[in-house]
Amino acid sequence: MAEPILEVRGLVKHYPLTQGILFRKQIGAVKAVDGVSFGLAAGETLGIVGESGCGKSTVAKMLVNLERPTAGAISYKGQDITKLSGRALKAVRRNIQMVFQDPYTSLNPRMTVGDIIGEPYEIHPEVAPKGDRRRRVQELLDVVGLNPEYINRYPHQFSGGQRQRIGIARGLALRPEVIVADEPVSALDVSVQAQVVNLLERLQGEFGLSYVFIAHDLSIVRHISDRVAVMYLGRIAETGTDTQIYDHPTHPYTQALLSAVPVPDPGARERRERIILTGDVPSPANPPSGCTFRTRCWKAEARCAAEVPLLAVPQAFPSGPAAHPSACHFAAEKRVVPPAPPTPGDADG
Repeated sequence: MAEPILEVRGLVKHYPLTQGILFRKQIGAVKAVDGVSFGLAAGETLGIVGESGCGKSTVAKMLVNLERPTAGAISYKGQDITKLSGRALKAVRRNIQMVFQDPYTSLNPRMTVGDIIGEPYEIHPEVAPKGDRRRRVQELLDVVGLNPEYINRYPHQFSGGQRQRIGIARGLALRPEVIVADEPVSALDVSVQAQVVNLLERLQGEFGLSYVFIAHDLSIVRHISDRVAVMYLGRIAETGTDTQIYDHPTHPYTQALLSAVPVPDPGARERRERIILTGDVPSPANPPSGCTFRTRCWKAEARCAAEVPLLAVPQAFPSGPAAHPSACHFAAEKRVVPPAPPTPGDADG
C-alpha cells in the first residue's frame, strides 16, 4: 500500500460506567473500540463492516474528532490529530469531513439548503469569499445532481436520497482530502442506494477523495471499496482487499457474515453452506477473555479463552489470496459460496 494519508494505531475508546449521585465512582467501562489499527492511502476507499454495536460509528466519530480516544493515535499526513485543539484542529477538520448516517436528522430543518451547504464557509471564510459563496453552493448542488435553483428550499421539501446528496455536498464544500461516510445509504431505498454509491464513486474520481466507508451491507461495501476491514466487538477481525475478504475469507466471523448475504442465483443459493451463529453478541461492558468471538465460534478451544489473537497474516498462508491479516488462532480459508459447476459446453471446449 502507498504511504497512508490517514493512519490509525491502537485506537481505544472506553466509556466509563459509574454509580452514585454525590460521589460518582467508576465501576467499569464500555469498551466500544478496543485497539483498532488501519491505514488509508490517497484516493483509496476503506470499507468497515460489522454488526450493529461493533464500534464502527465510534471509530468514525474519532476520525473527525467528534469523540476523543481513550488511547491510541490518529495521524493525518504524519501529524497526530488526537492531541490538537483550537486553530490546529480547525485546519485539520477542513481536510477530513463526514457524511452522516441519517439524512433526516443531520440537516437543520430551519435552514435552507443554501445555508446548510454554505455553513462550512462561515467557519472557514478563507475557502470562499463572501460574495462568491452563493455561486459555490449552486455549483456543489449541480455536482451532486440537484437543481442549483433549489438553493432556497428547505430539507422537508426533498426526498431521502436528495437529502443525502445535500449532506454529501456539504461534506465537499471545503474540498477535503478524506471523507468519512458513516452508513450513508442505510436509511435509503435500494434503488436510491445505488444512485448515492455511484455518485460517491464519481466524486472520488473528480476530486481525488479518500473514503472511509462504514456500512453493514456487505454487497455495497464490496462495490465501492478497495480494501475491507471486518469489525467485531470493538476490534478488527480480518482485513484485506475486497477479493481477499469476499472470495478467500479466513476468519470464522467473516465467513458467517458472508454466508448471510443474499445470493440472486438460485443454483448458487442451494449450493451455499449457511453458517448459523449461536448465542448473542456479548456486552462490550463485559467482553469475553481472549478472542471476543469465541463464545459464538464453532472452532473455539481453550487457547481462544487464554490468548488474544493478533491481527496478522496466518502462518498457514504465507502467500496467495488467503495471505491477509486475520485475528484468529485457527484461521482457515473457506469458500462460502461454491463456484458454479461447469456446463457441458465447457467440458467439450
